[in-house]
Amino acid sequence: MRKLTIALMVFLILGNGNNASAKVQDVDIYLLTCGPGTELYSIYGHSALRIVFPDMNSDLVYNWGVFDFATPNFAWKFAKGRLQYMLGVYPYASFVREYEAEKRWMISQKINLSNAEKQELLILISDNLQPENIKYRYDFLYDNCSTRIRDLLEKALGDGIFYPEETNKRILPTFRDLIYVYQRGYPWMKFGIDLLLGAPVDRKASIRDRMFLPIELQKVLSSIHIRQDAKMIPLLQNPETILEFSQPPLKEGFFTSPLFVFCMILIIAVIVSGVIRQKKPNRIIDIFIFSIYSVFAIMMVFFNFFTEHQQLRWNLNMIWLNPLIPVCLILLILNAGRTRWYRLVFWLGVFFLLIAAALPQKFNNAMFPLTVLLILRSSLRAGYKWNPFTLPDLT
Repeated sequence: MRKLTIALMVFLILGNGNNASAKVQDVDIYLLTCGPGTELYSIYGHSALRIVFPDMNSDLVYNWGVFDFATPNFAWKFAKGRLQYMLGVYPYASFVREYEAEKRWMISQKINLSNAEKQELLILISDNLQPENIKYRYDFLYDNCSTRIRDLLEKALGDGIFYPEETNKRILPTFRDLIYVYQRGYPWMKFGIDLLLGAPVDRKASIRDRMFLPIELQKVLSSIHIRQDAKMIPLLQNPETILEFSQPPLKEGFFTSPLFVFCMILIIAVIVSGVIRQKKPNRIIDIFIFSIYSVFAIMMVFFNFFTEHQQLRWNLNMIWLNPLIPVCLILLILNAGRTRWYRLVFWLGVFFLLIAAALPQKFNNAMFPLTVLLILRSSLRAGYKWNPFTLPDLT
């Protein structure tokens, strides 16, 4: 009886405890899976739990993906990896209306749990609702709206949950491979994310790991069987469509892709480097180019050493977007020579191109013309006599 009372605290906290005699077997618990949106934070879909307690007239959605744009220093906390997400609770009808307005599909699947497992899950959710637990430090890969549901179900089911066997561990997808699926149609977003995400996202993802993505969570849980009353039964019942919207096909135009745009910029830079031979125009061009690269080089330093986002660390783009680039920018502004700094930037860029395929990180193809552009402009000031772009009055 004590466990049942603790479980009912979930609803008592929300003012739905009028019928204290309601029994846990009357509770229906559903996994809600929502389709991708168009914003960066929504392109991977969403997961939530719906808990229906008919005797208490309660139909609520428990959502671990809530954050507040009005949080003081929101951007800084997000960049540092200190932004807190929280468990939000909404009436089911309100939750559905929100996704209907965004034209995102939604499916519902009843979770087959025994009375004891329902009790345990409700106790765990009640604990999540405590003031000291309602907020948590968000982690894109390991602690988000989907992994929270996975972890709760694992605790509620205990030894009764069985994940499918991996068929071939050698061909497991990486975390980066998995998120690529949801970035189709967004080539510039994909480029930006590839630029920021480091080597940790190129680790192989097991079946359990893949459940950080809501749709993968739904697929895996749908394939799981649990032991109940000496029988093996599916964990989830067949999906019921709550909202149905056809997602428009997302096309990636080659001529507007980062790879094409940066290749065109590189070609223009090669022509300009060969045609413009005067000192002052070249200095203005290089101040502009090195200013842009310096911004990204500083970002690499920040995300590699000063953020708590583990997936942004060990970013090997730092080989070519290195801290020496801002040094070169300062030299350009001061109109100083110091060719050795440009030589270091030049050789680091060459080194990156030579070993990129062997590094434990996958790089977006659009990064390579940018690397070549940096090599070109740094070589111009490196003072190498063999370089056709070197000008004597620039060194």
